[in-house]
Amino acid sequence: MKADILRDKFLNFFKSKKHKIVESDSLAPADDPTVLFTPAGMNQFKKEFLGFDCGFKRATTSQRCLRTDDLDKVGKTSVHHTFFEMLGNFSFGDYFKEEAICWAWEFLTKELKISEDKLWVSIYKDDDQAYGIWKDKIKIPAHKIIKLGDKDNFWPAEAKTKGPNGPCGPCSEIFFDFGKNAECENKNCDPTCNCGRFAEIWNLVFTQFNRKEDGNLEPLPNKNIDTGMGLERLAAVMQGKTNNFETDLFQPIINEIEANLTRSSNKALVYAIADHIRAIVFSIYDGVLPSNEGRGYVVRKLIRRSLLHLMALGFQKPFLYKLVSLLAQVMKNPYPDLVLRASAIAEIIIAEEKNFISTLDSSENLLKEKFSGSPDADLVGRIAFQLYDTYGIPLELTESWLKKHNLKISKSAFDKELGTQKNRSKLQSAMKGDVFTLKELDLGIKDTKFLGYKDLFSKAKVVKILSGAKEIKKITQGQEGVIILDQTPFYAESGGQVGDTGLISKGKNIFEVLDTKNNGKVILHIGRVKAGSFKKADLVGAQINVERRLAIARNHTATHLLQAALRKVLGNHVKQQGSLVSESRLRFDFTHFKEISKEDLACIEELVNNFSVTNHRLDTKQFTLAQAKKNGALAFFGEKYASKVRMVTVGDVSKELCGGTHLESTGQIGLFKIVQEGSIAAGTRRIEAVTGRVAYKLVKDDQNLLNEVSEILNTSLDSVPVELQKKLSRIKELEKELSTQKMDAAKNSIDSMISSAETIKDIKVITQVLEGADMDLLRKTVDMIKQKVNRAVIALGSKSQDRALLIIAATLDLCDKGLDVSKMIRDVAGVLGGGGGGRKDFAQGSGTSPENFDAAFNKLKGILNQ
Repeated sequence: MKADILRDKFLNFFKSKKHKIVESDSLAPADDPTVLFTPAGMNQFKKEFLGFDCGFKRATTSQRCLRTDDLDKVGKTSVHHTFFEMLGNFSFGDYFKEEAICWAWEFLTKELKISEDKLWVSIYKDDDQAYGIWKDKIKIPAHKIIKLGDKDNFWPAEAKTKGPNGPCGPCSEIFFDFGKNAECENKNCDPTCNCGRFAEIWNLVFTQFNRKEDGNLEPLPNKNIDTGMGLERLAAVMQGKTNNFETDLFQPIINEIEANLTRSSNKALVYAIADHIRAIVFSIYDGVLPSNEGRGYVVRKLIRRSLLHLMALGFQKPFLYKLVSLLAQVMKNPYPDLVLRASAIAEIIIAEEKNFISTLDSSENLLKEKFSGSPDADLVGRIAFQLYDTYGIPLELTESWLKKHNLKISKSAFDKELGTQKNRSKLQSAMKGDVFTLKELDLGIKDTKFLGYKDLFSKAKVVKILSGAKEIKKITQGQEGVIILDQTPFYAESGGQVGDTGLISKGKNIFEVLDTKNNGKVILHIGRVKAGSFKKADLVGAQINVERRLAIARNHTATHLLQAALRKVLGNHVKQQGSLVSESRLRFDFTHFKEISKEDLACIEELVNNFSVTNHRLDTKQFTLAQAKKNGALAFFGEKYASKVRMVTVGDVSKELCGGTHLESTGQIGLFKIVQEGSIAAGTRRIEAVTGRVAYKLVKDDQNLLNEVSEILNTSLDSVPVELQKKLSRIKELEKELSTQKMDAAKNSIDSMISSAETIKDIKVITQVLEGADMDLLRKTVDMIKQKVNRAVIALGSKSQDRALLIIAATLDLCDKGLDVSKMIRDVAGVLGGGGGGRKDFAQGSGTSPENFDAAFNKLKGILNQ
């Protein structure tokens, strides 16, 4: 049975049991700071587990997950993966153990028709309730029910002794029996044996306790169910395989790698590559681009690790990127849009492959630089780890180079650094603090009714007043706080759009709203009382700042037009990575892999203005998420959408899922002007732009500046470029003449400099400050002096405004005897408030204290005296 069929069967089975099918959350959850990547199916339901009512009590998902805890085992075992899909069913205070166990058994034995004889189970040693259900209700023989302790059958494993605090409970696991292993010598072989006979396929977690700060476990009033079953393991069982990599999820990728091998295959390496490409592609799919920190570092590390595996298999050129389109085909049933984005993802990967190959090609120079100065074995080990961790240079390559250059390495020092890094990674990727950490306060009130799509003013009732997180009865003049209304026209900051400002009033009593934010679906009006006072149950008027809201709407609607223009000019690979929409400007981050030409940028700006002038009407409608996507709506990166979504359509130009406020028609935007464009990360670029009055003022200021320039140049506006070019050409001629004069002056003063040299220990010490000389003139002057003297140290400086330039050089006869000016430059330049570096015979530096040249030259003489 193919994996696609298994996934659908699972979801539809639990749909028949009144579960809501919830779409997989992103691998990079936007609102969960406790995890680096989504590690399990339960993560997106933390609010529901805590009792927040989200409109459903039962859910089922096929959640894409990423874990790196067992990275070194991937490819070497049959079941370890970085990326995997977790099938799960969840109950939030609804059904509990009996239904969870019975439905799991029904799905496996009736829906999938797995023989009951092939299934064993484990339970927590003290969970008599689960034991009774398995034995008496399901009728599993007692010898096939294994009782295990905290480590194996309690979640989290150390909750009882070490924490974290929060919901926890016993587990029950279901195992598939592949049949007796001839090599196993254990006469009582059961799921605790590691011979490979048994595979854990499903874990049922019964969260029935709340761990308190003192370590006590108190029963939860609402008990929850959290289950997880790896699709890859289930597919192996259903396809008669003992190794996950032999299933249809991996075989097309593995076959493609092996078809391109130039030497004999290494199954462990091929399996690891097939695993890693899934993690890499889906991370980029979810907006995580390769970088040197956080999630991006994990993606970069997986790409480099895969490339090293490919090189070990004989590949010399980038190849990983070629697997993207194949993977997209394998996963097109659950992720049809992955096919459309495959080429864009492949471009990001090939850029990373080329960069890493370039790093490896230049590793000789890098290794020379890092291991200069004959470091001891411990330091060599630490540097080797730095090269591995930062540049991705494998230890084997470093060891080979060290052996060639007679340098010893402490492997234990390398392993110690590696262990520290692994612990750091585990801390980053594991949950931090309590299991369920949420930003929202449980305010115990109904959701705020938002009226702001149509109304700019509304009457309302004060539901609650907060000072910090504490409820207060009354807020008076001069006090800052939060007012919560039963309904409001104020838009709360969301999806990149800033919150509204305005006034809440009751007669002469005025509360100035300085910002508006969300707490779940409760809208918080943050500000201070300007006059009078407010108390709970007051009837008030809520008025937003209309001009500011209109300016924000101009920028928000323009953002939608900008994305449409970018996709038209640059291609459909463009996808939003983040945005800011305020009253003064808009900022839009998007995927693109190379610099945007001036011509393309001008075309994008012109296209947005054309969309604006055409005065397209905006239309907003509510759809289910599936309907909106079917209609071609673009989703914003990082946004988590409900089952019902709002689609904003701009004529035939744009369709996006968006909860923000917009104009009625594009003509209200007025002028659109791009003010800045550039790269902010590998494969990600940013455009900043302005609209309306702000754009007009910008153009007006530019026009005034041009008028001023034309007046200075005494020419018409259209002749400014020609006149400026003439002036620049003349300046270059004058600079050349001045440089020649300075060089002539330096030549004429060389004999004078030599004759005034001071002798220290039989060494001529020539020191001189050349007024207005640049570094090039100082170098040439030093070279001319060295042609005329032996046994000399030359120190030339130059004062340029508040900057000091310095060169120290020595003749080769002194260098042959051990003199090294590169060691002197740091101390001498330090007196000038700077630093420097260079070779034995030539070093240069600079500083910010040109008035200290006399002291600097004295420092040099002191060093030579020593």
